[in-house]
Amino acid sequence: MISSISIEELKQKIGSIYLIDIRSIEKYNDNHIENAIHIPSEKLILDPRKYLNFSDTYYLYCQSGSRSIKLCMFLQKQGFKVVNVKGGYEAWIMET
Repeated sequence: MISSISIEELKQKIGSIYLIDIRSIEKYNDNHIENAIHIPSEKLILDPRKYLNFSDTYYLYCQSGSRSIKLCMFLQKQGFKVVNVKGGYEAWIMET
């Protein structure tokens, strides 16, 4: 089972978590959630150990939440601690 977090819950944690935007660099540069770092999903799939470690928890989001949940499933199977941001960037825009 993949852990998920709502936008409201995320707002309380921003600044104290590892938040990763997995969208394209163009979308990230256009706008992103504050304090998010950009690591495209393709890079995380190819070599997750290059970007993540096993001791930290990472919060992932995409545009709508569908790609990030799939990536969370993949990374969790690899042994990483991940949390999906429900609704992704679109939910963030709707809530802010």
